[in-house]
Amino acid sequence: MRICLLSYRGNMYCGGQGVYVYYLGKHLAKMGHEVHLIQGPPYTWDMPGVTMHRLPNFNFFATRKFFTKFIPAGVNLLQLFHPLHFYEFVATRFGFFPEMAAFSFRAYRKLVQLSAEKSFDIVHDNQTLAYGLLLIKALGIPVVTTLHHPLAEDLREDFQQLPNFNDRFRRAVYYPVLMHRLVTPRLDELVTVSQTAARSCARAFGIPEERIRVIYNGVDLETFRPDPAATKVPRRLIFVGNTEDRKKGIRYLLEALLLLPKDVTLTVVDGGAPRHLLMEELRRRLNLGDRVQCTGKIPTAELVKKYHEAEIAVVPSLYEGFGFPAAEAMACGLPVVSSDGGALPEVVGADGKAGFVVPRRNPQALAEAISKLLKDPALREHMGRAGRERIVQNFSWDVACEQMVRLYREAIARRSP
Repeated sequence: MRICLLSYRGNMYCGGQGVYVYYLGKHLAKMGHEVHLIQGPPYTWDMPGVTMHRLPNFNFFATRKFFTKFIPAGVNLLQLFHPLHFYEFVATRFGFFPEMAAFSFRAYRKLVQLSAEKSFDIVHDNQTLAYGLLLIKALGIPVVTTLHHPLAEDLREDFQQLPNFNDRFRRAVYYPVLMHRLVTPRLDELVTVSQTAARSCARAFGIPEERIRVIYNGVDLETFRPDPAATKVPRRLIFVGNTEDRKKGIRYLLEALLLLPKDVTLTVVDGGAPRHLLMEELRRRLNLGDRVQCTGKIPTAELVKKYHEAEIAVVPSLYEGFGFPAAEAMACGLPVVSSDGGALPEVVGADGKAGFVVPRRNPQALAEAISKLLKDPALREHMGRAGRERIVQNFSWDVACEQMVRLYREAIARRSP
């Protein structure tokens, strides 16, 4: 098949959506399909066999100070008055996040240009869920859309941790919840990455759960694997995630750290937002000193090394549509302490064999589970082996892509006359 993937942010450090499009594209190409990726910045790494199409923008949201930086550096007035640039510029000055909508229109235009040479069999959108998808659908090409989770979940968790009205108003303006609510029910083929995400999406978008196909994510089992020769750092924990995203639960993990002995340390691998304001505020307020080491963005090989050095991975998220950090840690043979947020029990398992699952927003429960594992090396080793086995059996990209190709063929058959 000739497949076109769409991702408004392509890079793996953008979160689960970046990881998803990278491995999906790479494995579809390995299966012999012709794969194109239309993506916005930050762009993903090169993928063997995948043709890249990069759609630039000026990242106006990151330079949204109305008076101190009215026109971002590197943008001249002629560029500013291009219709899509101007729309993004004006919207961001008032706190809106128009990146998804603007990308969808740029992707539509690029898709029309590419289709003039040779039409695509399928278009697969990676949670853009924007108005341009309705234009793409009107071209007569079957469109499959992956819903990782509804933005209403992000907004709900932000509201839980932001009591100030002004802060809540800014977050409500930021998330394009209304656009997603209008567009998603009008799309034909919907797929998500867990049973939990399917239920959340059905509830958020007002659609029957039967309309949403569940295809679990995979894990790169060759990259994320145990290393028997690795040296563990005693009493070292690891957290991987965007600390600016409040639903990742870093606040509750740091509060749990205060309940543990002072020789227990934490490595935070945060490749998300360029500025870690929330993390800096929490470290200062909780006075954790050098017990927390923040790496910032690191290469995948270095991330695997950090997993190997740690004794326990902690995933305290309030909601996850899937939970790549938990799955990657388990693939590396690392025992996991996870919250019950979203799909994490589906990944870690609710039986306690591969990791402990504790109530979300509960630092005491996190600390107790971590303490139990720290005191029992044999239990850590047993859970690590069980975790690796669980990931190998249930979360393979080869299986995920085979299921996705079947969905593509069904979508094409439904659109055929």
